[in-house]
Amino acid sequence: MAVSNLAHKNLHIKSVNWETLTWLDIEQPTKVDAEYLKQNYHFHDLELDDCLRRVHRPTMNAHEEYLFMMLHFPVFHKRTQVILTSQVSVFLGKDYLIILHEGNLEPLAEMFKNCELNQDARREFMGRSSAHLLYHILDHLVNYCFTILNGIGDTIEKVQEQVFRREIREKVPRDISVLRRDTITFHRIIKSQTEVFELLEQSSWPMLKEEPEVHFGDLVGHSRKIRDELDDYKEVIEGLNDSSNTLTSFRTNQVIRALTIISTIMLPLTLVASIFGMHLEHLPLSQSTTSFLIIMVIMVVLIILMLAFFRLRRWL
Repeated sequence: MAVSNLAHKNLHIKSVNWETLTWLDIEQPTKVDAEYLKQNYHFHDLELDDCLRRVHRPTMNAHEEYLFMMLHFPVFHKRTQVILTSQVSVFLGKDYLIILHEGNLEPLAEMFKNCELNQDARREFMGRSSAHLLYHILDHLVNYCFTILNGIGDTIEKVQEQVFRREIREKVPRDISVLRRDTITFHRIIKSQTEVFELLEQSSWPMLKEEPEVHFGDLVGHSRKIRDELDDYKEVIEGLNDSSNTLTSFRTNQVIRALTIISTIMLPLTLVASIFGMHLEHLPLSQSTTSFLIIMVIMVVLIILMLAFFRLRRWL
């Protein structure tokens, strides 16, 4: 029932012990950490290599003495405001659980720290079996996915208000593009993850079957719910993108129409001004002192006639 850290200057391994169960947490694993695991737990070399590099798809391998899983979870990067993929490697044995991760999953770090500092937490999460501990960790991480999902939903509502309040700004198309990218990334992560959870649920590995209260089917159900919500969000985002493009095109057409009408009205006025600006002696009104006023009246009449024509044709 002790908490200990492995005192080796080159190891990134922290451990929590409760009775016969050990939880090893390895943040930002290195070759030295992999070598330690190989010597002390005799894991497969290829699986240890996978822990040190980026693997594009989650996977699960069952061995006689341990279970290996490679999982992916979404992480919201606050500085860039985008969703990134965080990789988690798991070695599950009868009396140990070893997790290698990148250190950016807050629920995982908080849960491990809670077990380090709180005896009641160790008793709750580690008092039964390693499979029971794994289930609670995965459940925390899946619940974190719902937090990110709710954040995407809130952002969609904000963008929707901007679009339909006719506040189409330069930021709105960028926000829609970021939402689309985050949704696609999230959907890709959770789709592959669901397959691994389904394998866990259907697994005949004895250690998983010994614990009747471990319901990996709950994780499958939650993952499917997240995937369905993301499908709905994708449709909403596509609708927002179409609406934004339609409104932007409409406003562009409005501006072009206004500029076209102004240009069309100015053409006859320019013609009149050009004709009477030629300074010909026999040109009508060229010798009159009131010629300027008469020409201005002609221009005003032309403007009125053209506006009336545009109105009649319903161009205005």
